[in-house]
Amino acid sequence: MKVRIWILSAILVGGFVMFTTDSKLNPRGWFGFLADQTPSWSGPTVARGAGLSSDEQNNIEIYKRAHQATVNITSTVLRRGWFMEVYPQRDAGSGFFIDDKGTILTNYHVVSGNAPKIQVTMADSTKYDATVIGRDPVNDLAIIKVQPRKATPFLPLGDSERLSVGQKVLAIGNPFGLEGTLTTGIVSSLGRDIADESGRKLEGMIQTDAAINPGNSGGPLLDSQGSVIGVNTAIYGPGGNIGIGFAMPVNRAKQMIDDFRAGRNVRGRPQLGVDVVHVQGELAVQLGLPESGGLLIQEVREGSAAEQAGLRGPRRVVEYGNYALGIGGDLITAIDGAPVDRLDALRRGLSRKRPGDTVELTIFRNGRSMKVTVTLGESAERL
Repeated sequence: MKVRIWILSAILVGGFVMFTTDSKLNPRGWFGFLADQTPSWSGPTVARGAGLSSDEQNNIEIYKRAHQATVNITSTVLRRGWFMEVYPQRDAGSGFFIDDKGTILTNYHVVSGNAPKIQVTMADSTKYDATVIGRDPVNDLAIIKVQPRKATPFLPLGDSERLSVGQKVLAIGNPFGLEGTLTTGIVSSLGRDIADESGRKLEGMIQTDAAINPGNSGGPLLDSQGSVIGVNTAIYGPGGNIGIGFAMPVNRAKQMIDDFRAGRNVRGRPQLGVDVVHVQGELAVQLGLPESGGLLIQEVREGSAAEQAGLRGPRRVVEYGNYALGIGGDLITAIDGAPVDRLDALRRGLSRKRPGDTVELTIFRNGRSMKVTVTLGESAERL
């Protein structure tokens, strides 16, 4: 009898072990609530939140401040069609407050047109009608104004003359109507010249790989301190971002802003009246010029401030590589005492000047340096 009990017990125990270890027979797999709840991933059983790096935290803090001061701008202008019918055309862009009284800096092309109707939408969805109070078509900049019911958040203006290739930048705007979008990147290059949609040349632009798309125009390009160093203006080629965007240096806007704040009429840009090329190094030495080089005058325009001051253009033209180069004219080596180090030095030197102001040029002529004082004229188009 005892033998039978032992045999039966062994059979039952063996069957139970086989039954519970075979996945096909395991009853825990028959019902969801009995299924094995072991996670399919490896690692700690307690979830841990990812920590933010100092760079991420910097992005977040800047966005929190700058987003509130960045606005969406829609403008409606009246156009004529093929059959002279009048129809409204809408465009969209961005802008940002530069004071707490509702003054906004943006691109000229965002608000250009014949008597445009402009509407501004703030980050909290409050809407205001706006009027254009300042225009600088050459630099594609404009100032517009709203009448806010309370003080507006605004952004501090930085110094676009102290930028370095490689430094971090942040762009905020409304690409494709997606309001409050933040993108980040670096300064890819400085002093870029591009043409806008009308063919007008925009000089000395900041190139960045921060994503800029249609609708970003007029929004702020910020440094890692949250100061505006540029106004997002254009992208390379049609369509969307390909990692090559351009911003107008904010220092170009400061004269217009200063005039507005001082109650002066916003005037045209100061005009010197020259075309120049930058030469230095071996090429400069071959031309009989200082190795440090400068801006070699290629043309002095008739009736300009430069002509009245006695600046001289080239006497003859030589072939240099694939280019025709005018030589024999004055070489500008310094502007108000600041050495010339790149092509846009002249534009930078005139950026805080007004028509009627004077500028002191150091020039190299006939083997020696001399200083010439020029009273600047006024122009809506060129240097």
